[in-house]
Amino acid sequence: MAAPSRSRSRKAKPPRAVNAPGPPPLRPFGLVLHHDGSWTHEGVPLRNRKLRAAFDRSVRYLADEKKYVVQLGRFRGQIEVEEAAFFVREFDAESAALRLSDGSTEALAVSTLRVSERDGALLCDVKLELAAAGLPARFSHAAQAELLHAVEDTSAGPRLRLAGRLHAIPEI
Repeated sequence: MAAPSRSRSRKAKPPRAVNAPGPPPLRPFGLVLHHDGSWTHEGVPLRNRKLRAAFDRSVRYLADEKKYVVQLGRFRGQIEVEEAAFFVREFDAESAALRLSDGSTEALAVSTLRVSERDGALLCDVKLELAAAGLPARFSHAAQAELLHAVEDTSAGPRLRLAGRLHAIPEI
């Protein structure tokens, strides 16, 4: 008499692709970057300072897909952005340099300055290499104060002094 078989029948799993083409498709996962720079996940505010700073540094814009993501190591997830995905943390009038929340630095494009319809904060466009019209960046209170400190009243109206030269300010 033969012994009963102890093996169970299992459904065969499809073979796993070793070299799957490209990353998995992007989907929103409940992470929101609000106009004031705060983060929430599924409506719950993120309170951990280090996690918020890591998310700030990891914001990327995918030009081909026209989507914002956070990318931490190999993980990347699509985020919802209320107003601006990048924030101007520092402004230096001597060099016209902006230091952004993702750690990058670039020159201020004065002609892109405008006022937020939400609350009057200053916005400008950055990352012109990623999008023809640029991507909005919102000034922090400190950076906005530094920029406004560089405004001079002249006979031709207010001008912004950058690197020793006066620049016209757009109607804001």
